[in-house]
Amino acid sequence: MSRIVVTGMGIISAIGDSAAKNRQSLSAGICGIGHIELFASRYAGILPCGEIKIPTDNLKQVLQSKEPGVTRTSLLALHAVREAISDAGLTPEEVSSAGTCLIGATTVGGMCLTDELYHDAHKDKEGSEYLSSYDCASVNMYLQEHLRLKGLINTINTACSSSANAIMYGARLLRNGFARRAIVGGVDSLAKFTINGFNALHILSGQICRPFDRDRSGLNLGEGAAFLVLEREQDVPHKKQLASLSGYCNANDAYHPSSLSDQGDGPYLAMKGALESAGLSSADIDFINAHGTATENNDLVESTSMLRLFGQVPSFCSSKSNTGHTLGAAGAIGAAYSILSLAHGEIYPSLGFEQPITQTGLKPATDYRQMHLEHVMSNSFGFGGNCTSLIFSKS
Repeated sequence: MSRIVVTGMGIISAIGDSAAKNRQSLSAGICGIGHIELFASRYAGILPCGEIKIPTDNLKQVLQSKEPGVTRTSLLALHAVREAISDAGLTPEEVSSAGTCLIGATTVGGMCLTDELYHDAHKDKEGSEYLSSYDCASVNMYLQEHLRLKGLINTINTACSSSANAIMYGARLLRNGFARRAIVGGVDSLAKFTINGFNALHILSGQICRPFDRDRSGLNLGEGAAFLVLEREQDVPHKKQLASLSGYCNANDAYHPSSLSDQGDGPYLAMKGALESAGLSSADIDFINAHGTATENNDLVESTSMLRLFGQVPSFCSSKSNTGHTLGAAGAIGAAYSILSLAHGEIYPSLGFEQPITQTGLKPATDYRQMHLEHVMSNSFGFGGNCTSLIFSKS
């Protein structure tokens, strides 16, 4: 069976508007989390977020997006998809061919326009130009129209594992002959809908997050997008290959709507299944890009499940200390960062860490260092216990 390889990727986050700029920021230990500046929120100046400091109107100009009713979420997705397509060297004809599928993930989509959604819902007459943008599939429908896509298109929403599942689904379509290439990833932008909602759960921190730290006080939300181009190795023998997607698995412990089980059954089974899918042992994993939200539940459970599976846990970090938790984009951004680590042989520091969690004693990598890497695991664990692990290997 032909390997699934990554031939291109694009990223935009609070620490950069390209894959290269994100790598520079990760290497330098730059944190993009700070005060909200670009949209009105009662929590601006109170709850730090990983905001992309590019106004929506500027994104429209740069991307030459003139269609009415386009949301910030769709624009961030288009930005990352364009970079991924360019990086993979795809022609317009290849992009629009029936053999190219798009699997995109988001948790909020057009509902980033929370106030507009509220007002439209209470109008007796025709709504605003954004009326068709509130649907969860609106982002991919916009990409479909803008890029003239003719292949299979699907939207995945499984909370914070959404875009990891999009990557996995795209790979399965390729393996089973339903597509020749897959554009896969996810996007979410900051919104009152999510900031107010997560704050109601009492898991947002008023300080910059500290993943895996004993004194962690919660997560910071962020916004961003990342997309990969996946192709079968047999179809692109002479093409640049950033990495291969060697293993993947989704598992669900169905323990609680917003918490993982104390034993970490979902994370454990996802990581174990990904290893089995790749034909690897736990000792083969050189580095883990952890889910690492900096919440009390996630970091303890993820640490417990890593110890349960690996025993001697390999080097790991949480890039959410750089970008904040980007929800539907988190799995794809974590995957892209894992590929950057693999391709350049480097480990990026987890920021804000001081003291290990008492029950586990695990310490994430806190300094940039170069290291030979063959296999990197990327974890994404979502609400409802929906857990996915991906394994990328050196091509």
